[in-house]
This record gives sequence, C-alpha cells and structure tokens, in this order.
Amino acid sequence: METTISKKFLELCDGLLRGEISAVETYDIAIKKFEKAQAITELSEIRSGHQESVTKLRSHIQSLGGTPATDSGAWGTFATAVEKAASLLGDTSAVTALIQGEEYGIGEYESSLEGTDLSDGTRTLISEELLPKLHRNLEALEHLK
Repeated sequence: METTISKKFLELCDGLLRGEISAVETYDIAIKKFEKAQAITELSEIRSGHQESVTKLRSHIQSLGGTPATDSGAWGTFATAVEKAASLLGDTSAVTALIQGEEYGIGEYESSLEGTDLSDGTRTLISEELLPKLHRNLEALEHLK
C-alpha cells in the first residue's frame, strides 16, 4: 500500500479514469449506430475492455485514498463527435473517429508513464494492463475500416 499520494498524482489518475468513462460512453453510442453484426460484436468487446479499465482505475484510486470520478466530464464531448460522424458520414467515419480516440488515449497513458509522479503500482497497471489494451483496440478497429 502506498502511503504518500500527491494531489497531482490523484488528478492524473482521475483524468485517465475520465478518459475511460468517455470511451465507454462513446462505444455505447457507436454500437447503436452500426448495422453490421461483426462490427457490433467487435465494438462491444472493445467497450467491455474500457469498462474493465474504468473498474480497475476506480478501484486503484480508492485504494490510494482518492475519490474517483463518476462521469466523463469534458471528455464527454468526444462521444458526441462520434455520434455525429456516424449519423452524418457513415460507419467508416465513425470507425476513424474511434481510432482517433484510442490513439489519444494511448498518448495520455504514454505521457503519464513519462512523468515521475507515478507510483510503481500505477506504472505497472498502465504499462502492463491498460495501455496494451488500447493497442489491441486499434488493431481491431483497423479491421473494421
């Protein structure tokens, strides 16, 4: 158990959590917009992975003595953008938007790993569980294009 946790560290973790909550919201919207069964199955699996990440981050923040976010906050605007892309431009544009969201999430996780503010437990959670999942999501989404 870690003893000294800075406010900056908890805010970083909470920001990552909000990104994952937004991803779940985004995939909820995208799944409703797609018609092909294969795409719906793939998107549902990716959504489930993001929900698992939400659960892990919430638990991690609580174990550190923090209070985890309950909503996506400003991140929620991405979900709206995906919905509009799917409605106006079709599935391919929606997949492109989802890919961009995954790439942004990868960037956020990689940036957090560059900082010195992370605990060993958080660094391991990100590098061994959360970040690899986003890379797998990218590969799956590329097949839907």
